[in-house]
Amino acid sequence: MRRKRNDRNYVLYRVTADGQDYIGLTVAIGRAFLRSVKVRLQKHQSRAKCENKDWAFCGALRIAEVVEYEVIEVVRGRKAAYQRERELIAEFEPTLNTF
Repeated sequence: MRRKRNDRNYVLYRVTADGQDYIGLTVAIGRAFLRSVKVRLQKHQSRAKCENKDWAFCGALRIAEVVEYEVIEVVRGRKAAYQRERELIAEFEPTLNTF
């Protein structure tokens, strides 16, 4: 039986919706890091439109006229990626991340 991989690449990204920021992470699709973020953003946008979530990020995506996204960095390993995401959230203090 094959062991589950625990060394995947994760992409840390920033989405800016009308000047407000959101920091997130997603699993990398091969080496296409920017495409990975684009696919994840499409899922965020679909969820914002189809589900009635009262989250700040969903609300911002519903009304945003300009949505931009960028790759901040790529991290190897799930645990390291989630730790780095927490560090980036503390550093950038994005307004759309809610806990």
